[in-house]
Amino acid sequence: MAETGKGVTAGKLAITVQKRLSRAQEKVLQKLGKADETRDEVFEEMVANFNKQMGEGTKLQKDLKAYLTAVKTMHETSRRLQDCLADMYEPEWFGKEEMDALVEEMIEKEMDNNLEDTDTQWLDFHQNVTDNSVLTMDSYLAQFADIKARIAKRDRKMVDFDSARHHFSSLQKGKKKDEAKIAKPAALLELAAPSWAQGLLSAHQVAQTNLSYNQAEEELGRAQKIFEELNVELQDQLPVLWDSRVGVYVNTFQSLAGHQERFHREMSKLSQNLNDIMTKLEEQRQLNEEANHSRAATSPTSSASNSSEYELPPGFLYKVKAIHEYAATDGDELELTIGDVVLVLAFDNPDEQDDGWLMGVQESVWKRSKDISSKGVFPENFTQKF
Repeated sequence: MAETGKGVTAGKLAITVQKRLSRAQEKVLQKLGKADETRDEVFEEMVANFNKQMGEGTKLQKDLKAYLTAVKTMHETSRRLQDCLADMYEPEWFGKEEMDALVEEMIEKEMDNNLEDTDTQWLDFHQNVTDNSVLTMDSYLAQFADIKARIAKRDRKMVDFDSARHHFSSLQKGKKKDEAKIAKPAALLELAAPSWAQGLLSAHQVAQTNLSYNQAEEELGRAQKIFEELNVELQDQLPVLWDSRVGVYVNTFQSLAGHQERFHREMSKLSQNLNDIMTKLEEQRQLNEEANHSRAATSPTSSASNSSEYELPPGFLYKVKAIHEYAATDGDELELTIGDVVLVLAFDNPDEQDDGWLMGVQESVWKRSKDISSKGVFPENFTQKF
């Protein structure tokens, strides 16, 4: 069995080598102009379009993967930047005693949510680009390898067809010459062989010539059939593949543009949220600086003197400063503008006080008119206690 296997392998190898030599010989003859070559300008244009299309698709695939790598890198660097900000962002920056605890919790919660949402947006964008653009291009380009191999096979079979055609044509010409020679036996043959043997020799030569002729004709038929089947199949497929490129490019870039638009829109919202948080931090910093300057510039004696400059309203508890504007929505509410100083008063009936709301009167109004009737309620978290 092993010897048989070796024989089969050696036989196949010999046939393959013989085919390559025959094709190489045929190409040399064609280049030298001693053998004509089958040409199809329409098909050659299709192949040129195929190579152009494959090159463009490969470049687009490469650039999409580079873009995806850049997105991943940007995500990682953005995450490190956000983690750095989260590590540095401490509640102590505002001062626990001076700032309302609810405001601290709100800001910390907003910061945590903002960082989590940012990370999710990057992950979603990366996955969408992978699924709808990169994988689409991978599937699109996967078909090119098979078609490229069949184009190369078609070229080889065309050389085989040309070689068989030229061989058959040469046998046709040789057959006519042999028939003329057989009709006139050589003088030596006539002298050497008896008359009855001359007929047998002539018949043998004719049979040999006809056998070679028939074999060449069969080989030509087989080579022509294989070549034409491949040629027709590719002529049907290549134009369809060429026309499909527009739809692939449209879908790829429409999907990419859509995901980019949604990603940047959501990231813009998150960036605005982060900007708002930083604005709150700056406002708190400015208020703390003002409070520190006021305390540093005012001595205990002058503080006592200043507090006695005007009579405090009944029920006075402490002062607060507005850090956000508040528009009153009811007649018993107090309207606030950033920087307003409010004298906080005790409720006449403690049961009427709602959680998170204070009663007070504008300091400027009280100094000017001593009118307690201008008092009103306001949200506690819109102010900072002195």
